[in-house]
Amino acid sequence: MTYRDAGVDVDAGNELVSRISGDAKATDRPGVLGGLGGFGGLFDPKAAGYEDPLLVAATDGVGTKLTLAGQVGRHDTVGQDLVAMCVNDLIVQGAEPLFFLDYFATGKLSVDQAADVVKGIAEGCRLANCALIGGETAEMPGLYRPGEYDLAGFCVGAVERSRLLPRIGDIEAGDAVLGVASSGPHSNGYSLIRRIVEASKQDLDAPSPFDQNRTLGEALLTPTRIYVKQILSALKLDQIKALAHITGGGLTENIPRVLPEGAGVRLNASAWNFPPVFRWLAAEGGVAPAEMARTFNCGLGMVLIVPAAEAEKVSALLTYHGEKVWRVGEVTGEKGVDIEGLEAWRS
Repeated sequence: MTYRDAGVDVDAGNELVSRISGDAKATDRPGVLGGLGGFGGLFDPKAAGYEDPLLVAATDGVGTKLTLAGQVGRHDTVGQDLVAMCVNDLIVQGAEPLFFLDYFATGKLSVDQAADVVKGIAEGCRLANCALIGGETAEMPGLYRPGEYDLAGFCVGAVERSRLLPRIGDIEAGDAVLGVASSGPHSNGYSLIRRIVEASKQDLDAPSPFDQNRTLGEALLTPTRIYVKQILSALKLDQIKALAHITGGGLTENIPRVLPEGAGVRLNASAWNFPPVFRWLAAEGGVAPAEMARTFNCGLGMVLIVPAAEAEKVSALLTYHGEKVWRVGEVTGEKGVDIEGLEAWRS
């Protein structure tokens, strides 16, 4: 018997490495040493320009959005999702993402499918100026059904010790809360999204009810926005006190993670655009506005806390870099997230 007889094709794995090496090489940046194929990836923080860096690490996945990708038969966007979920977590601590590693696990390796996934990972790394320096492809017969796979990402970034966020001691009542637009649900809430799609009996290949230029499946696979370069530029203003990446737990669970004990925020739900995809999900699934706010980003992928007097300056810079930015509320002395005007989200 051979390993291939048991369901593991080493030659397919080697072919995949050959196919993706060019994509990985395209993500090189100062600090990268060597390339794919070693037992570990190498990175030199000094060559990246750091003097007294703190290393910041993040790991994440894409969740059940992968199931949707399998149903639609499109695998070139979830790689960007994977990178985004990690690098956006790093940037909220003021850290520049330096290098990324991925883990791809499947029952039987399809080189074409895996190459599409890694192509998306490389694109995400390019958008974040983050080097793809290694990864692992695991072929595990019997653990996954045919065509299924899972993804995990691991990213390390650096921030000068004096620039670490959040600046908890500086946050005070009256500070402005800015929201930066998301591209849709990003990579959170897809267990609920898939249930709503199933209950609505909508065809994933039919035109989307909220975006007639794409099918429903394509619209729901819109990749997560990567905010790294834009936020790094805004951090140079030295006015950002805290950042919150709005992921699982939505607005109500993520913003308090960067606030001082006893502080909260008051948001105005009519201050920013509630995207059509969320309006459709709320209406089709009968999801209450409060449940939307604790499940989805509801149109805000990143939240910033800045001095009220500097809000316009920070907004202008992010707008210059192509972001849609709104002043959505303010910091208060009352714990929690209070969202006024939630009824505006009902159809």
